Amino acid sequence: MSTAPDPEPRAPKAALVFDDPLDQQSSDDTDRGWGERAGTSGDSAADLRRFLDEKPPHHV
Repeated sequence: MSTAPDPEPRAPKAALVFDDPLDQQSSDDTDRGWGERAGTSGDSAADLRRFLDEKPPHHV
């Protein structure tokens, strides 16, 4: 009669968290990533570059 080998230990399961998700700040709660760019000091070349970058393709 053979015996079954001992099972290998498993990684612990992730714990359930019952915190209020609205108490935590998400990435879209900030102004970062909403098209905000570093301030330019009246640089017309930077303004033109931004205009050309944001121009829709059907306006080419």
